[in-house]
Amino acid sequence: MSNAARNHKDNVFCLLYRDKKNLLSLYNAMNGTSYEREEELEVVTLEEAICMKMRNDAAFVIDSTLNLYEQQASVNPNMPLRDLYYVTEELKKIAPPGRLHRTTKVKIPAPRFVVFYNGTAKQPEKETCRLSDLFSGEEKTPELELIVTTININPGCNGELLEKCESLRGYMTFVQKVRDKLTVKIKQEEAVRQAVEECISENVLTDFFEKNREEIVEMGVYEFDQELYDQVLFENGKVIGREEGVKQAFLVFQKVQGGETDSKIIAESLGCTLKEVEMVREQFGI
Repeated sequence: MSNAARNHKDNVFCLLYRDKKNLLSLYNAMNGTSYEREEELEVVTLEEAICMKMRNDAAFVIDSTLNLYEQQASVNPNMPLRDLYYVTEELKKIAPPGRLHRTTKVKIPAPRFVVFYNGTAKQPEKETCRLSDLFSGEEKTPELELIVTTININPGCNGELLEKCESLRGYMTFVQKVRDKLTVKIKQEEAVRQAVEECISENVLTDFFEKNREEIVEMGVYEFDQELYDQVLFENGKVIGREEGVKQAFLVFQKVQGGETDSKIIAESLGCTLKEVEMVREQFGI
């Protein structure tokens, strides 16, 4: 798999919620509030968390809370630890270490952690995971805890939230359109482009898709590549059973998406066996 695809963090979700108006509407829908003034929301999204070498999706302060929002297309039980890294970097900016030697309390906004899940694996509408779930030993009363709430935004889940938030509903409409097109073997870039044009014609976040058309197509290609890569990582033991199989399975997927349908030719070009190619294609329906 290419480094560009693996390291490309920005996605359509990130682009959509760079807009403070959309971010404010999402917060309101999540919390039953009715904030209208964008200046009440301060965006503090990390450009690059030093210890992670990756950016978080959206972080902002409003109403004395520090909200960290992430979008995930794969099930990730390590989100509490990732969010711990993120929030540590955020708090260093809000309350620089030099201020901690004061004899008065340093006030900080209360952190809240949310993951919006829209992957293809079946998941509950809402669930929580805790940092203590990752402790190597059982702690009945952990002295350090962090709770992440995961909200499933796939069709049929959390309909009330999606109804309240036009931007989130429009984002999922776009995602579903791309997925539907990929199932009929349309090339990835063309699937994303068609989904964008359909959203515009159907008045789904029209301004957003018109303004960012080309950037969304580029991001969408990376985004759905990453989704497949995450799935391959999760399934790689079933597919080939060796570490190198992760990379190989993704390369098979790229060949098929590029228009090559002959498994024998794919195997020869990648230097693997015909059986391995067919196992990957069967596993992922490509």
